[in-house]
This record gives sequence, structure tokens and C-alpha cells, in this order.
Amino acid sequence: MDDRMSPEEVRDRLRRRAVFLRELAEARELRKRVSPRRWRQERTRAAMRMRTFRAN
Repeated sequence: MDDRMSPEEVRDRLRRRAVFLRELAEARELRKRVSPRRWRQERTRAAMRMRTFRAN
């Protein structure tokens, strides 16, 4: 990638990135609504992983 991007290219890249992140967030929200049980299990597993690495 060229370090010397024009302001238009920078703006376009930031706009596309914002659209991508917005769509990613929407997809995650949809997944939570469609499969709440799986989402809850995923959260529980993540919490257990975090507890595993905690110092006593």
C-alpha cells in the first residue's frame, strides 16, 4: 500500500471501514436475536476461559 494516499482515497477508505464495522455489529446483534441460547452459551464459555487465567 502506498503511504501517500490522496485525501479522497483516505476518506473513501474510512467510509468503507465504517460501513463494514456497522454491518459487522448488525450481524452480531442479529445472531444474538436469532439464537439467544447459543449466544448465552458462548458468553458463559468466554467467562469460564477468563476465570481459568485469573490469579488466586
